[in-house]
Amino acid sequence: MLKRLNAVFGVVLRWLVAAATAALVAGCASSFPPAPVSAASSDYRYIIGPGDNVNIVVWRNPELSMSVPVRPDGLIAGPLIEDMQAMGKTPTALARDMEKALGTFIRDPIVTVIVTGFVGTQAEQIRVIGEAAKPQSLPYRQNMTLLDVMIAVGGLTDFADGNRATVLRTNPEGPSQQYSVRLTDLIRRGDVSANVDMKPGDVLIIPQSWF
Repeated sequence: MLKRLNAVFGVVLRWLVAAATAALVAGCASSFPPAPVSAASSDYRYIIGPGDNVNIVVWRNPELSMSVPVRPDGLIAGPLIEDMQAMGKTPTALARDMEKALGTFIRDPIVTVIVTGFVGTQAEQIRVIGEAAKPQSLPYRQNMTLLDVMIAVGGLTDFADGNRATVLRTNPEGPSQQYSVRLTDLIRRGDVSANVDMKPGDVLIIPQSWF
C-alpha cells in the first residue's frame, strides 16, 4: 500500500513540476512581435509643449524679444501679445503666428522662436513604467533609441524581467500596436542587435521577473 502511494505521489509531483515549468516558459515568452529596428521619421519636427522654455527674438525690436515658459494651459504671453497658443505648434509655426499678431503694432516684424528647455507635448513624450531604476516621462528627440531611453532611466531594477518588456506604440490612423523588446540582452549582455528606434508617444513597459 505504501509503495502504491509513493508511486502515485511521484506521478503527481512530476505532473506538477511539468505544469509549473510549462507555465514559466509560457510566461517568459512574449506573444508580441519584435519591435521594428528602424522607426524614426526623417521629417519629424519638434512640437512645443507645456513646460518648454521658448526664446522669442523680434528682429530690430529688442524690447519685444523675450524668453518665457509655456504655461500648463499651453499659452504664452509677452509685450503686445496676450495668451497666444504655443502648445501643439512647431517653433516655426509659432514664429509665423507671432509675426501676424505683432503686425498690428509694428511694420513687417520678423520673429525667430528657439526652444531652450524641452518637455514636449504629452502625446509625444516617451513613458517608462514598471521595473526601471527611475520610471519617468522623457521628451522625444529625433533618432532616439531604446538604449538612449534606458540610459536616461538608469537601467533595470534587480527584479526586472527585461526580455519580457514591451513597447506600446500609438497609431493615429488605427489601433495601437505592442512589440516585444529584449532589454536584458541589450543592457546586461551588451547585445546591440536588441537596440531599436523609439517613436513619439511610445510607452515602455517593464514587467517584474517571476523568479
